[in-house]
Amino acid sequence: MSIVTEFNDYRARMNEKILAEDNKVLKRFFNLDTNAYTDGALSAKSKELLGLVASMVLRCDDCIRYHLGTCYELGVTRAELYEVFAIANLVGGSICIPHTRRAVEYWEALEREANA
Repeated sequence: MSIVTEFNDYRARMNEKILAEDNKVLKRFFNLDTNAYTDGALSAKSKELLGLVASMVLRCDDCIRYHLGTCYELGVTRAELYEVFAIANLVGGSICIPHTRRAVEYWEALEREANA
């Protein structure tokens, strides 16, 4: 099983369990997160790129993978991606380098799956 499939399956399964508990605050938070990334004054693509930078600076690998997947679906190019990596490392410092490595690994997995 690929890292992309494993991540997406796990995320879907756990989100289903969380939302099945019918906690109003959690459901509203998940909804707010979903709606925040839709087109508005900024495009959904721009917002995902911002989310990716923030996730890298905050060092959240799950969030990085999520945003990478969505960025890939939205047509982000490799050149755009590496500019995001540059900004994240500039803002976050060298502690972001391991997350950049894992992000590159995940992006390459996304590319392989799309070309399979």
